[in-house]
Amino acid sequence: MPQAVAKSARGAARKPAPKILRAKQKAPPRIGIVSLGCPKALVDSERIITKLRAEGYELSADYAGADVVVVNTCGFLDSAKKESLDAIGEAMAENGRVVVTGCMGVEKDKIVAAHPGVLAVTGPHQYEQVVAAVHDAVPPLHDPFIDLVPPEGLRLTPRHYAYLKISEGCNHRCSFCIIPHLRGDLASRPAAHVMAEAERLVTAGVKELLVISQDTSAYGVDLKFAESRWKGRPVKARFLELCEALGSLGAWVRLHYVYPYPHVDDVLPLMAEGKILPYLDIPFQHASPRVLKAMRRPAHQEKTLDRLAAWRRTCPDLAVRSTFIVGFPGETEQDFELLLDWLKEARLARVGCFKYEPVEGAPANVLSGAVPEEVKEDRWHRFMAAQQEVSRELMAAKVGCSIAVIIDEADEEGAIGRSKWDAPETDGSVFLNGATGLKPGEIISARVAHADEYDLWAEPR
Repeated sequence: MPQAVAKSARGAARKPAPKILRAKQKAPPRIGIVSLGCPKALVDSERIITKLRAEGYELSADYAGADVVVVNTCGFLDSAKKESLDAIGEAMAENGRVVVTGCMGVEKDKIVAAHPGVLAVTGPHQYEQVVAAVHDAVPPLHDPFIDLVPPEGLRLTPRHYAYLKISEGCNHRCSFCIIPHLRGDLASRPAAHVMAEAERLVTAGVKELLVISQDTSAYGVDLKFAESRWKGRPVKARFLELCEALGSLGAWVRLHYVYPYPHVDDVLPLMAEGKILPYLDIPFQHASPRVLKAMRRPAHQEKTLDRLAAWRRTCPDLAVRSTFIVGFPGETEQDFELLLDWLKEARLARVGCFKYEPVEGAPANVLSGAVPEEVKEDRWHRFMAAQQEVSRELMAAKVGCSIAVIIDEADEEGAIGRSKWDAPETDGSVFLNGATGLKPGEIISARVAHADEYDLWAEPR
């Protein structure tokens, strides 16, 4: 499930052409971008603007300066759809020339009914169709002196970290989810393509690669783990082999959206050796076997606890983050209490929780036993309170320890960073008050002086 909904638009600097030529040039067309939804959608936006920038388009940081605005939508939850329609409406009001893409693009009729003036509507990861729609709206300027994009492409993240998408789609059919309907079945990228992109990013100064997909541990299944050549040697499209190759680049490698299949065990030694960050983002969703069955999820929560214990024996400083749903149709108080007990035993480092939403088109909508909204709200607060106690204890144990911190922000008053157990935007922060002279992307050693339920305060060593 998406962790957050965010909007982003960033301008890009352009070197002036020689003055003798500038007078003969038309101004290059400018594109605005609004990117909504999860990191996977953000990568789609990055690919779109990379292609357009390579063709000579410039980026606009506001609506007024854009010749056309691309809105990359999210369609996972009804609330996200509303956010997407509102964003399209804002772009139409402020600019009027709007191309819509992304997950909600599969509901073209609904978009056009709400905003009949949009120029085009395309579905998720349909990059060529988006570019073609932009061409129709504002043709590219053919200027041989236009600035070329950097080899790693243009990104909407800070320079020191980047999302690395290794596949599209999903083979699961969870009853609450419409991702396969939106993005199709699993479609993995060849390992050589993934590694070439990762290497370009690291060469450009990226210090942290965040590996994303819908099901990262299923990577390569659809390709039958086919080999492709990277740097003169074969690399299989397999979860372990990809992690080994990524771990050789010298950057932090963080794994997101990992299902706890048995073969994930093989990656834990890489984490213990420091080649992959000791961090796994696993969408458990619930712990009650009865609810998991209704969700069409694996229902072996006892085996999951055993697997967590085994992973921690291999890599003691492993941090596991997860997301859960409360108020799923048919969830009883007994189911919820079982979830709380499981949560306390699992001792997960980072946890997010959603109140169930009946997403249009999801099979779960026909299930009986709808949970009242006030019960969902009560269970959400109880869930978060239980996890806060776990998190408070885990964070307090880090006081006095020396940890590696990657700096995200820095000014004359200090810096804010993250530990190897914290992903950007979704997890906690490390505050380095009074630590000056640091730069974003720098990785330092710091001693933890204080902790609360989510964040750490530390001093550089």
